[in-house]
Amino acid sequence: MTQPTERTPTDAGPSGGFLAEIKDAVTIRAAVLVLGVLALQLAFITSYIGAFHHPKPSEIPLAVAAPAEPVAAQAAQRLGALPGKPLDPRAVADEATALARIRNREVDGALIVEPARPNDRLLVASGAGASLSQALEQIVTLAGKAQGRGLTVVDVAPADRGDSRGLSSFYLVVGWCVGGYLCAAILAISAGARPANIHRAVIRLGALLLYAIAAGLLGAVIAGPVLEALPGSIAALWGLGTLVVFAVGALTLALQGLAGVVGIGLAILLVVVFGNPSAGGAYPYPLLPPFWRAIGPAMPPGAGTFAARSIAYFRGNGAAGPMLVLSAWAVAGSAVTLACAMARRGRPGAAVGSGLPDDAPSVPRFAGGGTEPR
Repeated sequence: MTQPTERTPTDAGPSGGFLAEIKDAVTIRAAVLVLGVLALQLAFITSYIGAFHHPKPSEIPLAVAAPAEPVAAQAAQRLGALPGKPLDPRAVADEATALARIRNREVDGALIVEPARPNDRLLVASGAGASLSQALEQIVTLAGKAQGRGLTVVDVAPADRGDSRGLSSFYLVVGWCVGGYLCAAILAISAGARPANIHRAVIRLGALLLYAIAAGLLGAVIAGPVLEALPGSIAALWGLGTLVVFAVGALTLALQGLAGVVGIGLAILLVVVFGNPSAGGAYPYPLLPPFWRAIGPAMPPGAGTFAARSIAYFRGNGAAGPMLVLSAWAVAGSAVTLACAMARRGRPGAAVGSGLPDDAPSVPRFAGGGTEPR
């Protein structure tokens, strides 16, 4: 007859009461990660509200043209002296030069002074952001009234009918960014945050590139022919989307190589918390506070949004700089990912594909092929 087996505290659950159960259920590492999530959440709230709660025009680039050069220079000087410096006016030779500068994305608008008429003309480009063209119109209208002048507004690069607020470019780029860091995060979750060797790192980067190519094409097709929300070359948007997705994914892989699973949170901090509010989507750069206006062009969402608007409404003019920024993120992220993999060569860690975290303890195996019973 089999004797009853004495139950141990492990069989019945942790001994020591409710406090001991809490300690057993919530590890120190889990508690630290939860605190990290709380900090990330608070940073998200602070960044978005800080960027958007009080848009204020600051040094909006504006070309000023007139039939006579002294008239243009005087008008530019007067506009530059407005309280708070909302404008950065610069006199140009003529209207054709002013229009060319708008289309090359060197300025955000142009004032054509016509002394022989009661109204001046303001050229704007709502394709670069409706809020920016509206702010420019309000500022110049008030300045003109002070001089007894009226204003006629002409939109020389209007946003498409399906993109009335000029936000489709921003949301398209945000979607590409989300896909980039989620793809990299899934690669980490499925096979360990840090690649076991350089071959695995190359495979991850290759898989990310294939994903980026598909995501770039599908995003461009959805925004263009399917929803008719964004005009412009599908091929150019496809190339931009591929670069955005790969740049953000490579950045995420690099941060995972440096910090493990925590790298996913760091990628969200850079791309979502700091990158999205400073991207110039809802409020273009001249309307953002100084911090966000300064970092926006250097972040993937900002570079992607500016380039997407350039492709859609300005025939690609001005997109070269943002494309170089995205390329720099892609190259740097790939290089760091490969360097981290090389540095780990020969070190013990979880097998790629095991699904175990990098610091997981090994599980003893017995001759029968099973694991130690728990």
